[in-house]
Amino acid sequence: MTRATSELLIEPSIIRDNILYLKSCIKNSSNFMAIIKSDSYGHILQNVVRDIDDIVDGYGVVRLEEAIKIRKISSKKILLMQGVYSEEDFKEAQEHSLDLVIHNKHQFEIIKLNNVFTNLWFKINTGMNRLGFDEDEFLDIYDSFLSDKKFTLMSHLSASNVPDNQSNKNQFERFDKLSNKLHPDILRSIANTGCILNFPEKSFDWVRVGIGIFGGYIGNSELKTAMTLRSPIINIRKIQQGERVGYDGRALAEKEMKIATIYCGYADGLPHHIKDGTQVMINSHMANIFGKVSMDVCTVDVTDISECKIGDYCEFFSPDLSINNITSSNNLISYDLMIRIKSRVKRIYKNL
Repeated sequence: MTRATSELLIEPSIIRDNILYLKSCIKNSSNFMAIIKSDSYGHILQNVVRDIDDIVDGYGVVRLEEAIKIRKISSKKILLMQGVYSEEDFKEAQEHSLDLVIHNKHQFEIIKLNNVFTNLWFKINTGMNRLGFDEDEFLDIYDSFLSDKKFTLMSHLSASNVPDNQSNKNQFERFDKLSNKLHPDILRSIANTGCILNFPEKSFDWVRVGIGIFGGYIGNSELKTAMTLRSPIINIRKIQQGERVGYDGRALAEKEMKIATIYCGYADGLPHHIKDGTQVMINSHMANIFGKVSMDVCTVDVTDISECKIGDYCEFFSPDLSINNITSSNNLISYDLMIRIKSRVKRIYKNL
């Protein structure tokens, strides 16, 4: 070990494998849009685009700045998924040939003002109740302005990862009912990762896939976590039965134990409320968090790991230890954990 530091290793080969697996689940006629918002969920946006551009049909982001970064290195379709909210942003989006989502009348007024009806996606609220037109509201716009225009009709599922949730059936019915009222040249898009895996027949013309690309989807062993968060052991000590470890003495030793202190804490992005018993991996052996996470370190029970020394790495998640392991046991979600890793963690993007 040289300078002790936490590391985030990013493996584009796994991202590619995840994409190819997801593409195998959908119709050949469906286009694949990689959702890479928030710096590709923490995986370094420009690098990811470079390494997947040959196997995707387009990209989806939320911020205009990220869309422009992608345009500099890719000629593929780029969708600004929450659209624009000003005339200035609309003109910048046009300059960079971006597709726009329109989800309310305010945004549609900008479209009407500029009389530009190309590369538009209209978002319909079918039950998520965050963004999107109500059906009747959209039909009024359609009848007045869109009946002879090509566009993409889209919606967003709220519970696609739970196949038997009634909301899926309700949302599909509302989406199908509305799309059947429109002219036949429209395109359709409703499928995210969960929809692809649980309702592949609903892949339609475009799928929009985010978390599955990076291995954060729960319930599918084919999708691997594409990043490794690891940090070295900086101390090992033995404690006796009855001794406590960490702030507030939360962790109580019920026997003689061996405790490793790991050079990673909540200042690195490790959630401070991680529970005792949460599994990590050291030298291919499972070990358990033991004691509260501090700002710069955390403590792990390595009593049963005989070959364990200062400088050995502790992995919190990796391709061999799904990020869903730590999130599911701590009331977290993989999206949150991927993007919360702080700048002082050394990012290492591997070559293909």
